[in-house]
Amino acid sequence: MKYAEWQETVFIEIRKDPIWKLEVYRLALFAGDIGRHDVLFISKQPLMYSVADQLHRSLGSISANLTEGYSRSKGLDRARFIESSLGSARESRDWYYKSRHVLKEEVVVHRIGLTTHIIGMLTPMIPHQRKNAIREEPAEYITQSSTFSLDSEVPMP
Repeated sequence: MKYAEWQETVFIEIRKDPIWKLEVYRLALFAGDIGRHDVLFISKQPLMYSVADQLHRSLGSISANLTEGYSRSKGLDRARFIESSLGSARESRDWYYKSRHVLKEEVVVHRIGLTTHIIGMLTPMIPHQRKNAIREEPAEYITQSSTFSLDSEVPMP
């Protein structure tokens, strides 16, 4: 399945909601959906059960925090939820890295690329909502363009 194909499977009620216009929300929801397969695969290894649980929670938190923050009227409130979403995206990337000994390399590379792409989209949203500079050093979030593409087939465990 490709990202564009996946979008067509999302319930119409979600696709008609104004938050669907945010590509970062769509990507976060996509990451949570495909991540479920990864979590099920990882959890079959007894020593990796807690890693699978943490990955499942952090992936779900990316879109959930965006949804809650999007509903806030004040920029500072929105920024706080976007920061939480950013933290969850970074946490997800970290758990994927820790899962590299269990998941296929192509899966790990894809998921780290996807979460890095999400991180790169979330980071500039925070100062825009705060009308202030972000409290961390600026960084360029680059994915390995030769291996990560939203138009490619999504590898599964």
